[in-house]
Amino acid sequence: MSRSTPYQPLILRILHSLSGILVLAAIITGFLVYNTFDKRFGSLPIAKINPIQDIHGTVALLFLLLLPLFSLYSFHGGKIRLLQADSLQKISQPNQFNKPIWWLSLQRLANTFMLIAAVLAVTSGRMMKEEWLPLGELDHIWYYCHLTAWLILICSLAIHLLMSAKVGGAPLLLSMISWQVRTQDSPKHWLTRLRNWSVTNNYGQSLANFYQLLQSNTILSLIELLVILGTIAAFLLPLFFSSGD
Repeated sequence: MSRSTPYQPLILRILHSLSGILVLAAIITGFLVYNTFDKRFGSLPIAKINPIQDIHGTVALLFLLLLPLFSLYSFHGGKIRLLQADSLQKISQPNQFNKPIWWLSLQRLANTFMLIAAVLAVTSGRMMKEEWLPLGELDHIWYYCHLTAWLILICSLAIHLLMSAKVGGAPLLLSMISWQVRTQDSPKHWLTRLRNWSVTNNYGQSLANFYQLLQSNTILSLIELLVILGTIAAFLLPLFFSSGD
């Protein structure tokens, strides 16, 4: 790996790759579901895949199982890549337009929106009934939420890729698929690091600094809470509600 290529933590590369594959698969299969049963906003002449709903649901379930771990890492280990306290200010200032910090702030905003859209997608998808679309029942609120989340995911993913290329160029993109692993980043050290990373160490001190955290980045703290509650809802709500409306 050249000096100009940044090093990305191995756990980030693994989570990023798995979530990226699942998000792309969910977007593609989601479109095929829409293209098969909806078509109100246009369609493509693609052959019908009978089990497409089952395929989409399986991909979505796998992503839901990965989402808690990915979210935890994103908001803590990778929080520098998410919305910062001054990101909206940087984007809105005309004198910052087209400067590196403007593009970086836009990338952080897109990354944050992608997490929100992912939670909305899995929650709304879990609340949908499998028979709605085959029966032509397209006006359920959860289906509209699912479509909205799907569109936000596409836009956020596009911005994420474009801004990654703009901000870091080829070295940044290549760093995410690099096979290099530093000694201290080896999986054999993960168990030790996990033992050191306890609820007391990570969150016990955070309780004392919670007010300071809110002051430093209130928006991101609230978004993290929203993502946590949304993920929990995606797991639990279908157990209590048999229908979406």
